[in-house]
Amino acid sequence: MAAKKILFLTGDFAEDYETMVPFQALQAIGHQVDAVCPGKKSGERIKTAIHDFEGDQTYTEKPGHLFALNATFDDIDPAKYDALAIAGGRAPEYLRLDPRVIELVRHFAGAKKPIAAVCHAAQLLAAAGVIEGRRISAYPACAPEVRLAGGEYADIPVDQAITDGHFVTAPAWPAHPQWLRQFVALLGTRIEL
Repeated sequence: MAAKKILFLTGDFAEDYETMVPFQALQAIGHQVDAVCPGKKSGERIKTAIHDFEGDQTYTEKPGHLFALNATFDDIDPAKYDALAIAGGRAPEYLRLDPRVIELVRHFAGAKKPIAAVCHAAQLLAAAGVIEGRRISAYPACAPEVRLAGGEYADIPVDQAITDGHFVTAPAWPAHPQWLRQFVALLGTRIEL
């Protein structure tokens, strides 16, 4: 298997698990993963948040870890990456306002490169206008945005993921095993036990 180069897009108040786990897991299986955030440089840190499901109408939020970025947003060239992964949490709400972020998402979608999006990351996909006609999962509160962008909201259990074309999406971090398994399959990665 040839290692893939993955651009990992995150930001302040991204979900802690949705940042740490995929970043480390994709590196553990041999891929190069460059974590970036608009306005930040390699070595700078972002604040993450821990979102949990405790029986309320929505998730609860607690401070997470500081996550160190390993690449500089302004230096990235999307043409040099094989895939895009987007963390969820509150970060996508703000990231979707950045025109360069929208351009990045459109580059990967237009080139039909694998895109993995979890939780609120569907807000970026919707804002970029790249999900028309696609089945896309997300945190349930993002369902209206998926539909308004012409996508079909995939209402699946919180621990499941869905692949439609080059998109792999999931509702939240409990889906990591399925979400990462499907993303790795799109990357053509083979793991032998």
